[in-house]
Amino acid sequence: MYAMLSEFFSDKKEGPVFSCFGGWHLCYMLVLLFLIFAVIFILRNKDEILRQKAIAFFINCAFSLYIADFFLMPFAYGKIDVEKLPFHICTAMCVMCFWSRHNTFLGKFKQQFALLGFISNLIYFVYPAGLMWYQVHPFSYRVLQTLLFHGLMAIYGLLVLIFDDIKFNRNTCRKDFAVIAAMTLWALLGNALYTGQAWGQSYDFNWFFVSQDPFYILPEHIAPFIMPPLNITLFFAVDMLVYFIRFKLINIPKKS
Repeated sequence: MYAMLSEFFSDKKEGPVFSCFGGWHLCYMLVLLFLIFAVIFILRNKDEILRQKAIAFFINCAFSLYIADFFLMPFAYGKIDVEKLPFHICTAMCVMCFWSRHNTFLGKFKQQFALLGFISNLIYFVYPAGLMWYQVHPFSYRVLQTLLFHGLMAIYGLLVLIFDDIKFNRNTCRKDFAVIAAMTLWALLGNALYTGQAWGQSYDFNWFFVSQDPFYILPEHIAPFIMPPLNITLFFAVDMLVYFIRFKLINIPKKS
């Protein structure tokens, strides 16, 4: 059974290769765009109960896919990939978005988690640089799981921004800043705990890009001091931009 599942989920090396902004990537982006418009079109005149069920459906699917991946990785990669622990903003926001719908305290930050989840996952869907390293077929489990997960998270975050009772005031800004700062500290903790050498292997993670910038422009000895505050500044600025677009340019009335 293991051999059969491993053959099914393992990377496919024959045929076309997935590449950023290649034909298959553009097709996947068009599919995501179509799904976004279709879901918004369907929900625009629906009542609040149905909208909330639809929003919950997408985060439940994303969270289930994330958890299932830990059970399927041994078949796909021959191991459980430590880098997929929830120390990156994409995976961390999936966990927080899910639990914010089931926990009273975390529910106070549901808007912030959804917004960060939307921004981070959409960015990765548009530019999935990590997938290029493996040079695999566009229908490989690695590609499909990654893009499906990030697509579901992007749709969930966007639906929350459009259809939920989104607020924007000083308290909102403080919450956004606090969540981004907490995410940065969480990533720093993850990097500190898991980076090092053990069992003859070297482990070096760059969760949330707090150790090195993603383009490796900054010198290695300087980046760890610049990237944490830079991440907080950039994500907070993007948050504010999304709020501006949401409240100034988008007006989708709720059905009474």
